[in-house]
Amino acid sequence: MDCIFCKILSKQIPNYTVYEDDHTLAFLDIFPCVKGHTVVIPKVHAETLFDVSDSDLSALTVGVKRSMEKIQTVLQPNGFTVGWNHGSAGGQAVPHIHVHIFPRWDKDGGGSMHSIIKKTGEIDVAALAKQFI
Repeated sequence: MDCIFCKILSKQIPNYTVYEDDHTLAFLDIFPCVKGHTVVIPKVHAETLFDVSDSDLSALTVGVKRSMEKIQTVLQPNGFTVGWNHGSAGGQAVPHIHVHIFPRWDKDGGGSMHSIIKKTGEIDVAALAKQFI
C-alpha cells in the first residue's frame, strides 16, 4: 500500500507518538501549524469518514479525546481546535482519514472553524432545510 499513514502504522516510517491504543495512533505533525499539532489516525485504512466503520470511528473519537488529554497535561493550552479535512475539496491531502488537533493559546492569532470558509452571499436556510425533509 502506498498510504503514508499506513507506512507509519507498519513502522516503515518513524513518527513522534503522542498517544497509542489498540485502535488509534496519534503523532506530532511533521509540518506543524502550532506547537503540539497532532494527527490521530485509525489503525485500519479508510480514506474518508464514509469508509470507516462505526466502531472504528467511535474508537477514533476516543483516541482524539485521550490525545487531547495528553496534550493538555504536557503543554497546558487554553483550548483546542479539532477537525478533519474530508475529500480533496475539503483540503484532505492524505487519503487516510485523520483528525488534526491544534492546541490553542489565548491571543495566538488563530481563528475559529467559522474562519475557514468565507461566506460569499446570503444563504436561505429555510429553503435549504426543505431539501433535508
